[in-house]
Amino acid sequence: MGRAEERRARQRGGRRAAPRRSSAAPSAAVGGDAPTVVGPPVTGGRAAARRAAKGGGKGGDGKGRIRRLFTWKKILGTFLGVCLLGIGGFIALYLYVDVPDNNAAAQAAQRQSNVYKYSDGAVLARDGKVNREIVDLSKVPKKVRYTFVAAENKSFYHDSGIDLKGTARGLLNTLMGKGAQGGSTITQQYVKNYYLSQEQTISRKLKEMVISLKVDRQMSKDDILAGYINTSYYGRGAYGIQAAAQAYYRVDAEKLSVAQGAYLAALLQAPSQYDWHAASDTGKRLVEARWNYVLDNMVEEGWLDKASRQAMRFRPPLEPKPTAGLAGQKGYLVELANQQLIDQLVKQEGIPRSQAEAEVVDQGWTITLNIDKKKQAQLEKAVKAQLTSKLDPKKRKVDANVQAGAVSVDPKTGKVVALYGGVDYFKHYTSNATRADYQPASTFKPVILAAALEENAQTQDGKPITANTIYDGTSKRPVVDNGSKVGFAPENEDDRNYGDITVQTAMNKSVNSVFAQMGVDVGMKNVLDVAGKLGMDTTNLQAVPAQTLGTMGASPLQMAGVYATLDNHGKQVTPSIIKTAEHNSKAVTMPDPIGEQVISREAADSVTSVLTGVVDDGTAQQAVANNPKRDGQKVAGKTGTSDDNKSAWFTGYTPDLVTSVGLFGEDEKTRAQTKMYGAGGEERVNGGGFPAEIWAAYMFGVTNGDAEFDLDTDQGAAVQPTWTPTPTPTPTTKEPTEEPTTEEPSETPTTEEPSETPTTEEPSETPTTEEPTLDPTAQPTDDPTLDPVRPGNGQQR
Repeated sequence: MGRAEERRARQRGGRRAAPRRSSAAPSAAVGGDAPTVVGPPVTGGRAAARRAAKGGGKGGDGKGRIRRLFTWKKILGTFLGVCLLGIGGFIALYLYVDVPDNNAAAQAAQRQSNVYKYSDGAVLARDGKVNREIVDLSKVPKKVRYTFVAAENKSFYHDSGIDLKGTARGLLNTLMGKGAQGGSTITQQYVKNYYLSQEQTISRKLKEMVISLKVDRQMSKDDILAGYINTSYYGRGAYGIQAAAQAYYRVDAEKLSVAQGAYLAALLQAPSQYDWHAASDTGKRLVEARWNYVLDNMVEEGWLDKASRQAMRFRPPLEPKPTAGLAGQKGYLVELANQQLIDQLVKQEGIPRSQAEAEVVDQGWTITLNIDKKKQAQLEKAVKAQLTSKLDPKKRKVDANVQAGAVSVDPKTGKVVALYGGVDYFKHYTSNATRADYQPASTFKPVILAAALEENAQTQDGKPITANTIYDGTSKRPVVDNGSKVGFAPENEDDRNYGDITVQTAMNKSVNSVFAQMGVDVGMKNVLDVAGKLGMDTTNLQAVPAQTLGTMGASPLQMAGVYATLDNHGKQVTPSIIKTAEHNSKAVTMPDPIGEQVISREAADSVTSVLTGVVDDGTAQQAVANNPKRDGQKVAGKTGTSDDNKSAWFTGYTPDLVTSVGLFGEDEKTRAQTKMYGAGGEERVNGGGFPAEIWAAYMFGVTNGDAEFDLDTDQGAAVQPTWTPTPTPTPTTKEPTEEPTTEEPSETPTTEEPSETPTTEEPSETPTTEEPTLDPTAQPTDDPTLDPVRPGNGQQR
């Protein structure tokens, strides 16, 4: 055996002989003359020994097997094998799947009416007549055709009918339970609309891809485009470009301009959300951006010259004409039900909104609403009796511009039991119950107080904010933050000065200067955070002091949810109009309207307690507290009147029902916001006027008169002494004493009026610099060591 063979044998055995020592001369063994053979050291012997030691035994054998199993050759071979199997499977699928024998008439025939029912099962409405008229592509102007290609699939005229990346993404999303996320070509969308269902399954997606490839080979691009624009859903119940042209512009498809075509093409992404006359501010912004995107793509592709593009300006489409059978309030109820079902499908299945709309409209749903038939009739009756019967457009032009909206919610279940969307769905398409483009005004003030109590906020001088904390109610008082003015000094209604008043009185009288300062004390970010938790849409709102005046947009539906959460002791209420939604091919579980605890019960109940003072001794006293139908009913609520009298509100609640009523000034022709001064013969439309009167006429006919607020709080008007002080007919200069008094110190002897209840008495501004030593609303105490004015120590000047 040679040296090399011997060395390899030793290494295979896991051992290595020690290297022999080198010597300048051979040495002889004692008693012998045979020389010792000296060889060179074994290169890498120690490293080899270590590797051999580590590789020996059970563990080493296992790792070796893994390395032998996952060699790059085997991995590559497996990958290629999977690819071949996939290709083979796709070829088999391609041979197996044929283009279905279908046509638009058959597709339309598959449409079914949706049935909408009241909560008791009685039929409310049927909606589902298919509005579609097929037009030849030659009838559509060439540049209008290009708007759809620019919007959906710029490579349409060059691709093979499918988008491999988009399809792969769609399959992956389906496997992960996320639904489709777009990426389909016009051919794929046409195939889905024309030949297949809207369901999201792997088999349907694979069929779509195969059929798209075959359709692209069998049909011309113009025929595919014609099929696409004639089968797509554009909103307003319109299927196809001809119906859409009539629905949005009252013209035939052949008369559409490029700008109009770009709007219709933009609509396909989210028809209802992008319908200008029903869209939110966000929806309007998005559809206008997409309109610009479409036209810019046309310029990029050479389908539109740059000069013509620059001359185009976005113009909203015409107001829609409602679908037959949805007259009166029915259309508003159906519209909200559809929107909430669509929202749930988007959330539950992760599908695009346009697809969710296609799955809801004319698809044979049976939708039972939470609407109580009797309450709905009572609300409609109240609006007619307290508002519309008093408006006379012939006598006063402004009366034609007054719009009413209202939503009534059960705070324990979150059910929308009644809704008023406008005078008639045929006459006013936009639902005043869900529109969020008008200011909620002072109905936002309870949110500020809720934030103060939830955050344990303090005044600028470090005093806790409670119902009895004293603030300076001077009109146009500059708001201060850490000793510096923030550049905001709001005016009170009628520029009235209140001097030093409690938070309770400031809420009763709706004093802007007090709540502007309170908002800064709490921190406007905290205020908006609490507003979002209570149910308001605070997206994109800036945390600035001006928001304390309720200058953001809000709908009666939103405000009903906010106040329902307060009524429900801080447990979030998201109003829902849908009781059940049933379909023969789809199970939809609607979310529970009652959510988690979003603010503490004590904070919510304290706000409720304070709001009872607004009714009993504040801006809602005349219409609500003194209403002969009240009969002792427990009520909390808040009025609101926006800047320039463009909106007026009353949102109030009893222990078992919440209702928000809003009046909005809207130009009858242009739909622009207008002032309501003089409407109904009133100098100004206030929240304590028509809105509160509608509220009382409705609520006191449908609520439980014996229900009590179960409040966990020790502050606010609801927990003040039940004894009634004797009003003082003349002003007094008597100094406050340690004992409670029924006399109210007057700030100005000529203007201050005595208060009927202790909750609204205002502390006087004395000539001294000492803080008031008496809380006019404090309960009597026999313990002389107790300070009866503890809450007043948080005085803010």
